[in-house]
Amino acid sequence: MSSSTTLLFSPSSSSLFLTKPSPVAKGRAAAAAAVRCSSEPSVSVGHEEEREGVTMVGRRRALASAAAAVCSAPVLGFAGLGLAATQGLLAGRIPGLSEPDENGWRTYRRPDDKSGGHGVGWSPIIPYSFKVPDGWDEVPVSIADLGGTEIDLRFANPKEGRCFVIVAPVRRFADDLDDATIEKIGNPEKVISAFGPEVIGENVEGKVLSSATAEYSGRTYYQFELEPPHVFITATAAGNRLYLFSVTANGLQWKRHYKDLKQIAESFRVV
Repeated sequence: MSSSTTLLFSPSSSSLFLTKPSPVAKGRAAAAAAVRCSSEPSVSVGHEEEREGVTMVGRRRALASAAAAVCSAPVLGFAGLGLAATQGLLAGRIPGLSEPDENGWRTYRRPDDKSGGHGVGWSPIIPYSFKVPDGWDEVPVSIADLGGTEIDLRFANPKEGRCFVIVAPVRRFADDLDDATIEKIGNPEKVISAFGPEVIGENVEGKVLSSATAEYSGRTYYQFELEPPHVFITATAAGNRLYLFSVTANGLQWKRHYKDLKQIAESFRVV
């Protein structure tokens, strides 16, 4: 076998060395390193030997590092997309909360790429936004929640209150509203009577303290205050979906943070 030169990397000094195999190493088969990507990288290394002034200390560590690098490389063309990011996308939970403004309020906007929807064939959910004081955070949604999979988002502050967004297909309530508006679905009285129970889990008769109509960027919003329980509800429609935004709190929170809770409810927009 003709002599050859070997390129070695020393992880301790981050240096490269050119070496020639010693007479003892000549004629032997080169050690094979098998690297397998799994939940824990597995590295198999041949017998370590000392070669002409270069001590092969840390070889196993260097190979393990190489294995980790290979396993973290882009897979199937998804350049730069790590495992954690992939799991986040698949789970449908993508951050959409801004930094606090000068008043300490943050704006949540539903990310365009967030998963969600109600059945095969439904169009993507038109994004919505709302504002919350700093200290409110997203809460995981469970299919066991009121409304099941139609609850698209939850936010809460344990000291101030909580809110959630229901996004329901309009065809549950009407067959010919592919480009729905809240006015086409009904007047405020009809909407709160029909959909209030979706929010509070019981009939709303005798519980509506006030109702109002607001318009922003050509879209109409119905705004309600109910008691009991203490809750603000904002309702609108867009595309083929009905949006119900609920802001609620216990009695003490409602008394202390009423102004902020009302501002949260009135900040809801479909964008």
